[in-house]
Amino acid sequence: MAGGQHERWGNQLEYLLSCLGYAVGIGNIWRFPYLCYRNGGGAFLIPYFLTLFIFGIPLVYLETLLGQFASAGCISVFNINPLFKGAGYATVVLNIVAMIYFASIMSYPMLYIYHSFSSPLPWQSCGNSWNTEKCAEITGNFSIIRNGSFTTPEDEFFHIRLLRMSPGLDHIGGIVWPVFWCNVICWIIVYLCICNGVKSVGKIVYFTVLFPYVVLLALFIRGVTLPGAWQGILYYVLPDWYQLTKPKVWADAATQIFYSLGPGWGGLVSMASFNHFHYNNLRSSIIIPLVNSGTSIWAGFVVFSVLGFAAERAGVPVGEVATAGPGLAYVTYPAAVIMMPAPNFWAITFFVMLFFLGIDTMFVTIESVIAGLVDEFSYLRTRKKVVTLLTCIVLFLLSIICNTEGGLHIVGLLDTHVAIACVPMVCSLELIGAVYTYGPKRLSQDVLFMTGQPLKPFWFILWRYIIPVLLLVIAGYSLSVASGIAGWTVALVSVICIPIYAIRVLWQAKGSLIQRIQESCKPNMDWGPNEPEVRERWKAFQNQHNTAVASIHLSTKPETL
Repeated sequence: MAGGQHERWGNQLEYLLSCLGYAVGIGNIWRFPYLCYRNGGGAFLIPYFLTLFIFGIPLVYLETLLGQFASAGCISVFNINPLFKGAGYATVVLNIVAMIYFASIMSYPMLYIYHSFSSPLPWQSCGNSWNTEKCAEITGNFSIIRNGSFTTPEDEFFHIRLLRMSPGLDHIGGIVWPVFWCNVICWIIVYLCICNGVKSVGKIVYFTVLFPYVVLLALFIRGVTLPGAWQGILYYVLPDWYQLTKPKVWADAATQIFYSLGPGWGGLVSMASFNHFHYNNLRSSIIIPLVNSGTSIWAGFVVFSVLGFAAERAGVPVGEVATAGPGLAYVTYPAAVIMMPAPNFWAITFFVMLFFLGIDTMFVTIESVIAGLVDEFSYLRTRKKVVTLLTCIVLFLLSIICNTEGGLHIVGLLDTHVAIACVPMVCSLELIGAVYTYGPKRLSQDVLFMTGQPLKPFWFILWRYIIPVLLLVIAGYSLSVASGIAGWTVALVSVICIPIYAIRVLWQAKGSLIQRIQESCKPNMDWGPNEPEVRERWKAFQNQHNTAVASIHLSTKPETL
């Protein structure tokens, strides 16, 4: 791998925006606000920010350090410990599975944008051909809808009109063609945006990352000026200190930080690999998690101001209309929009924002797959446009399964299980490879050569002792939701790459089993800076450092009589 030409960002702002686009996604809108209010409101921010600083930021910093130093994607970064290289292939499989369902999720905002140009909005009433006898508009008694006696027009529009959702996972049904064609459009947009690699992505993110913040600001101003908005905001932030005594609240905080920032997915490693070698990425490694968390909190004010308005209009408590996941974005929020002045405008605004929040995540996720393969198999580098096209075509074909009548069930299955085993495992192996087998001295020496500043000891305290424990907790907590053969299959389909590759490496090694393990845990010849000139200076720096250490050792050795 060393010596091959590697793409670079035009400037470091492109890197920062790309990482923000990757970390800040639709989960910030439809998951965090619900978690916050369910786990004690403002009190939840204590475990949330605590885990952010002792867990989230150190993991982001480690991943970006490794990716930048080696100019390596998610596979080649494990040249630091070849025995664990299967984790890189596991990351590729993980992202492929994630894109199968995520592309379908991105089709939904496109459908809503199209239908939002209709007046009145098609989910505004029950008098439509797709509505059932159970359809009831929200007027006052929302509890009979929540307990299943009736359904709302928004719910039936999403599940019956748009998705034609089947009864269960065992009934896939036929293709829902509007969803399919939106999926096609989505993949065409993605390919056109990433076909030139980071050169095109770096320019596009100026709009796709910043525009959602403009929309979020507009929605915030509109939301807080609605009647009942502050009732919803108080419900969101009012602290319930008793919740902090529950271990589940702390586990939810750590899990949200972990899966929101995206360590272990390969995206941060890949984006950092395009940095200029001597860039000091500590500041950006702090900014990215802080902006991500700040966006989540801000989105909570936007969401709950609108939910407070909807609750007041319906005459029910805010808790009756608060939901999480796709239901918040495609059922609850559309229900609130129809109560606003100029509902079409605010509907279009909201769903355009959702689309851009998600499309950034797709850019980086697919680029991490491509970068991982191209960096590991350098002969593909000259054919990267072809690799990108084939990758998008294959991922599109795989995603069609989620465009069926049973698609939402498949989306739920994949989204719940795809990362729960793989991501904690990959992060654990990164820590073992970088901090334990490679060692603090060599890692700190490499960072000194790269940035001019050595690593502070507290980073190693976090990486060696604190974060492994938290990863174990997150893995146990996440795996507790796995269910059924299908769920465990999705959870383990990527992880299986790790033992398979390790067995292959040990089989090809020589000596006893212990000797093979020891040799396989040492960095291979490809580990190190990618650029030849920088690589030579790194080797000279290593030799100079080792000579200085040896001289100090000899000068302090006691004389023998």
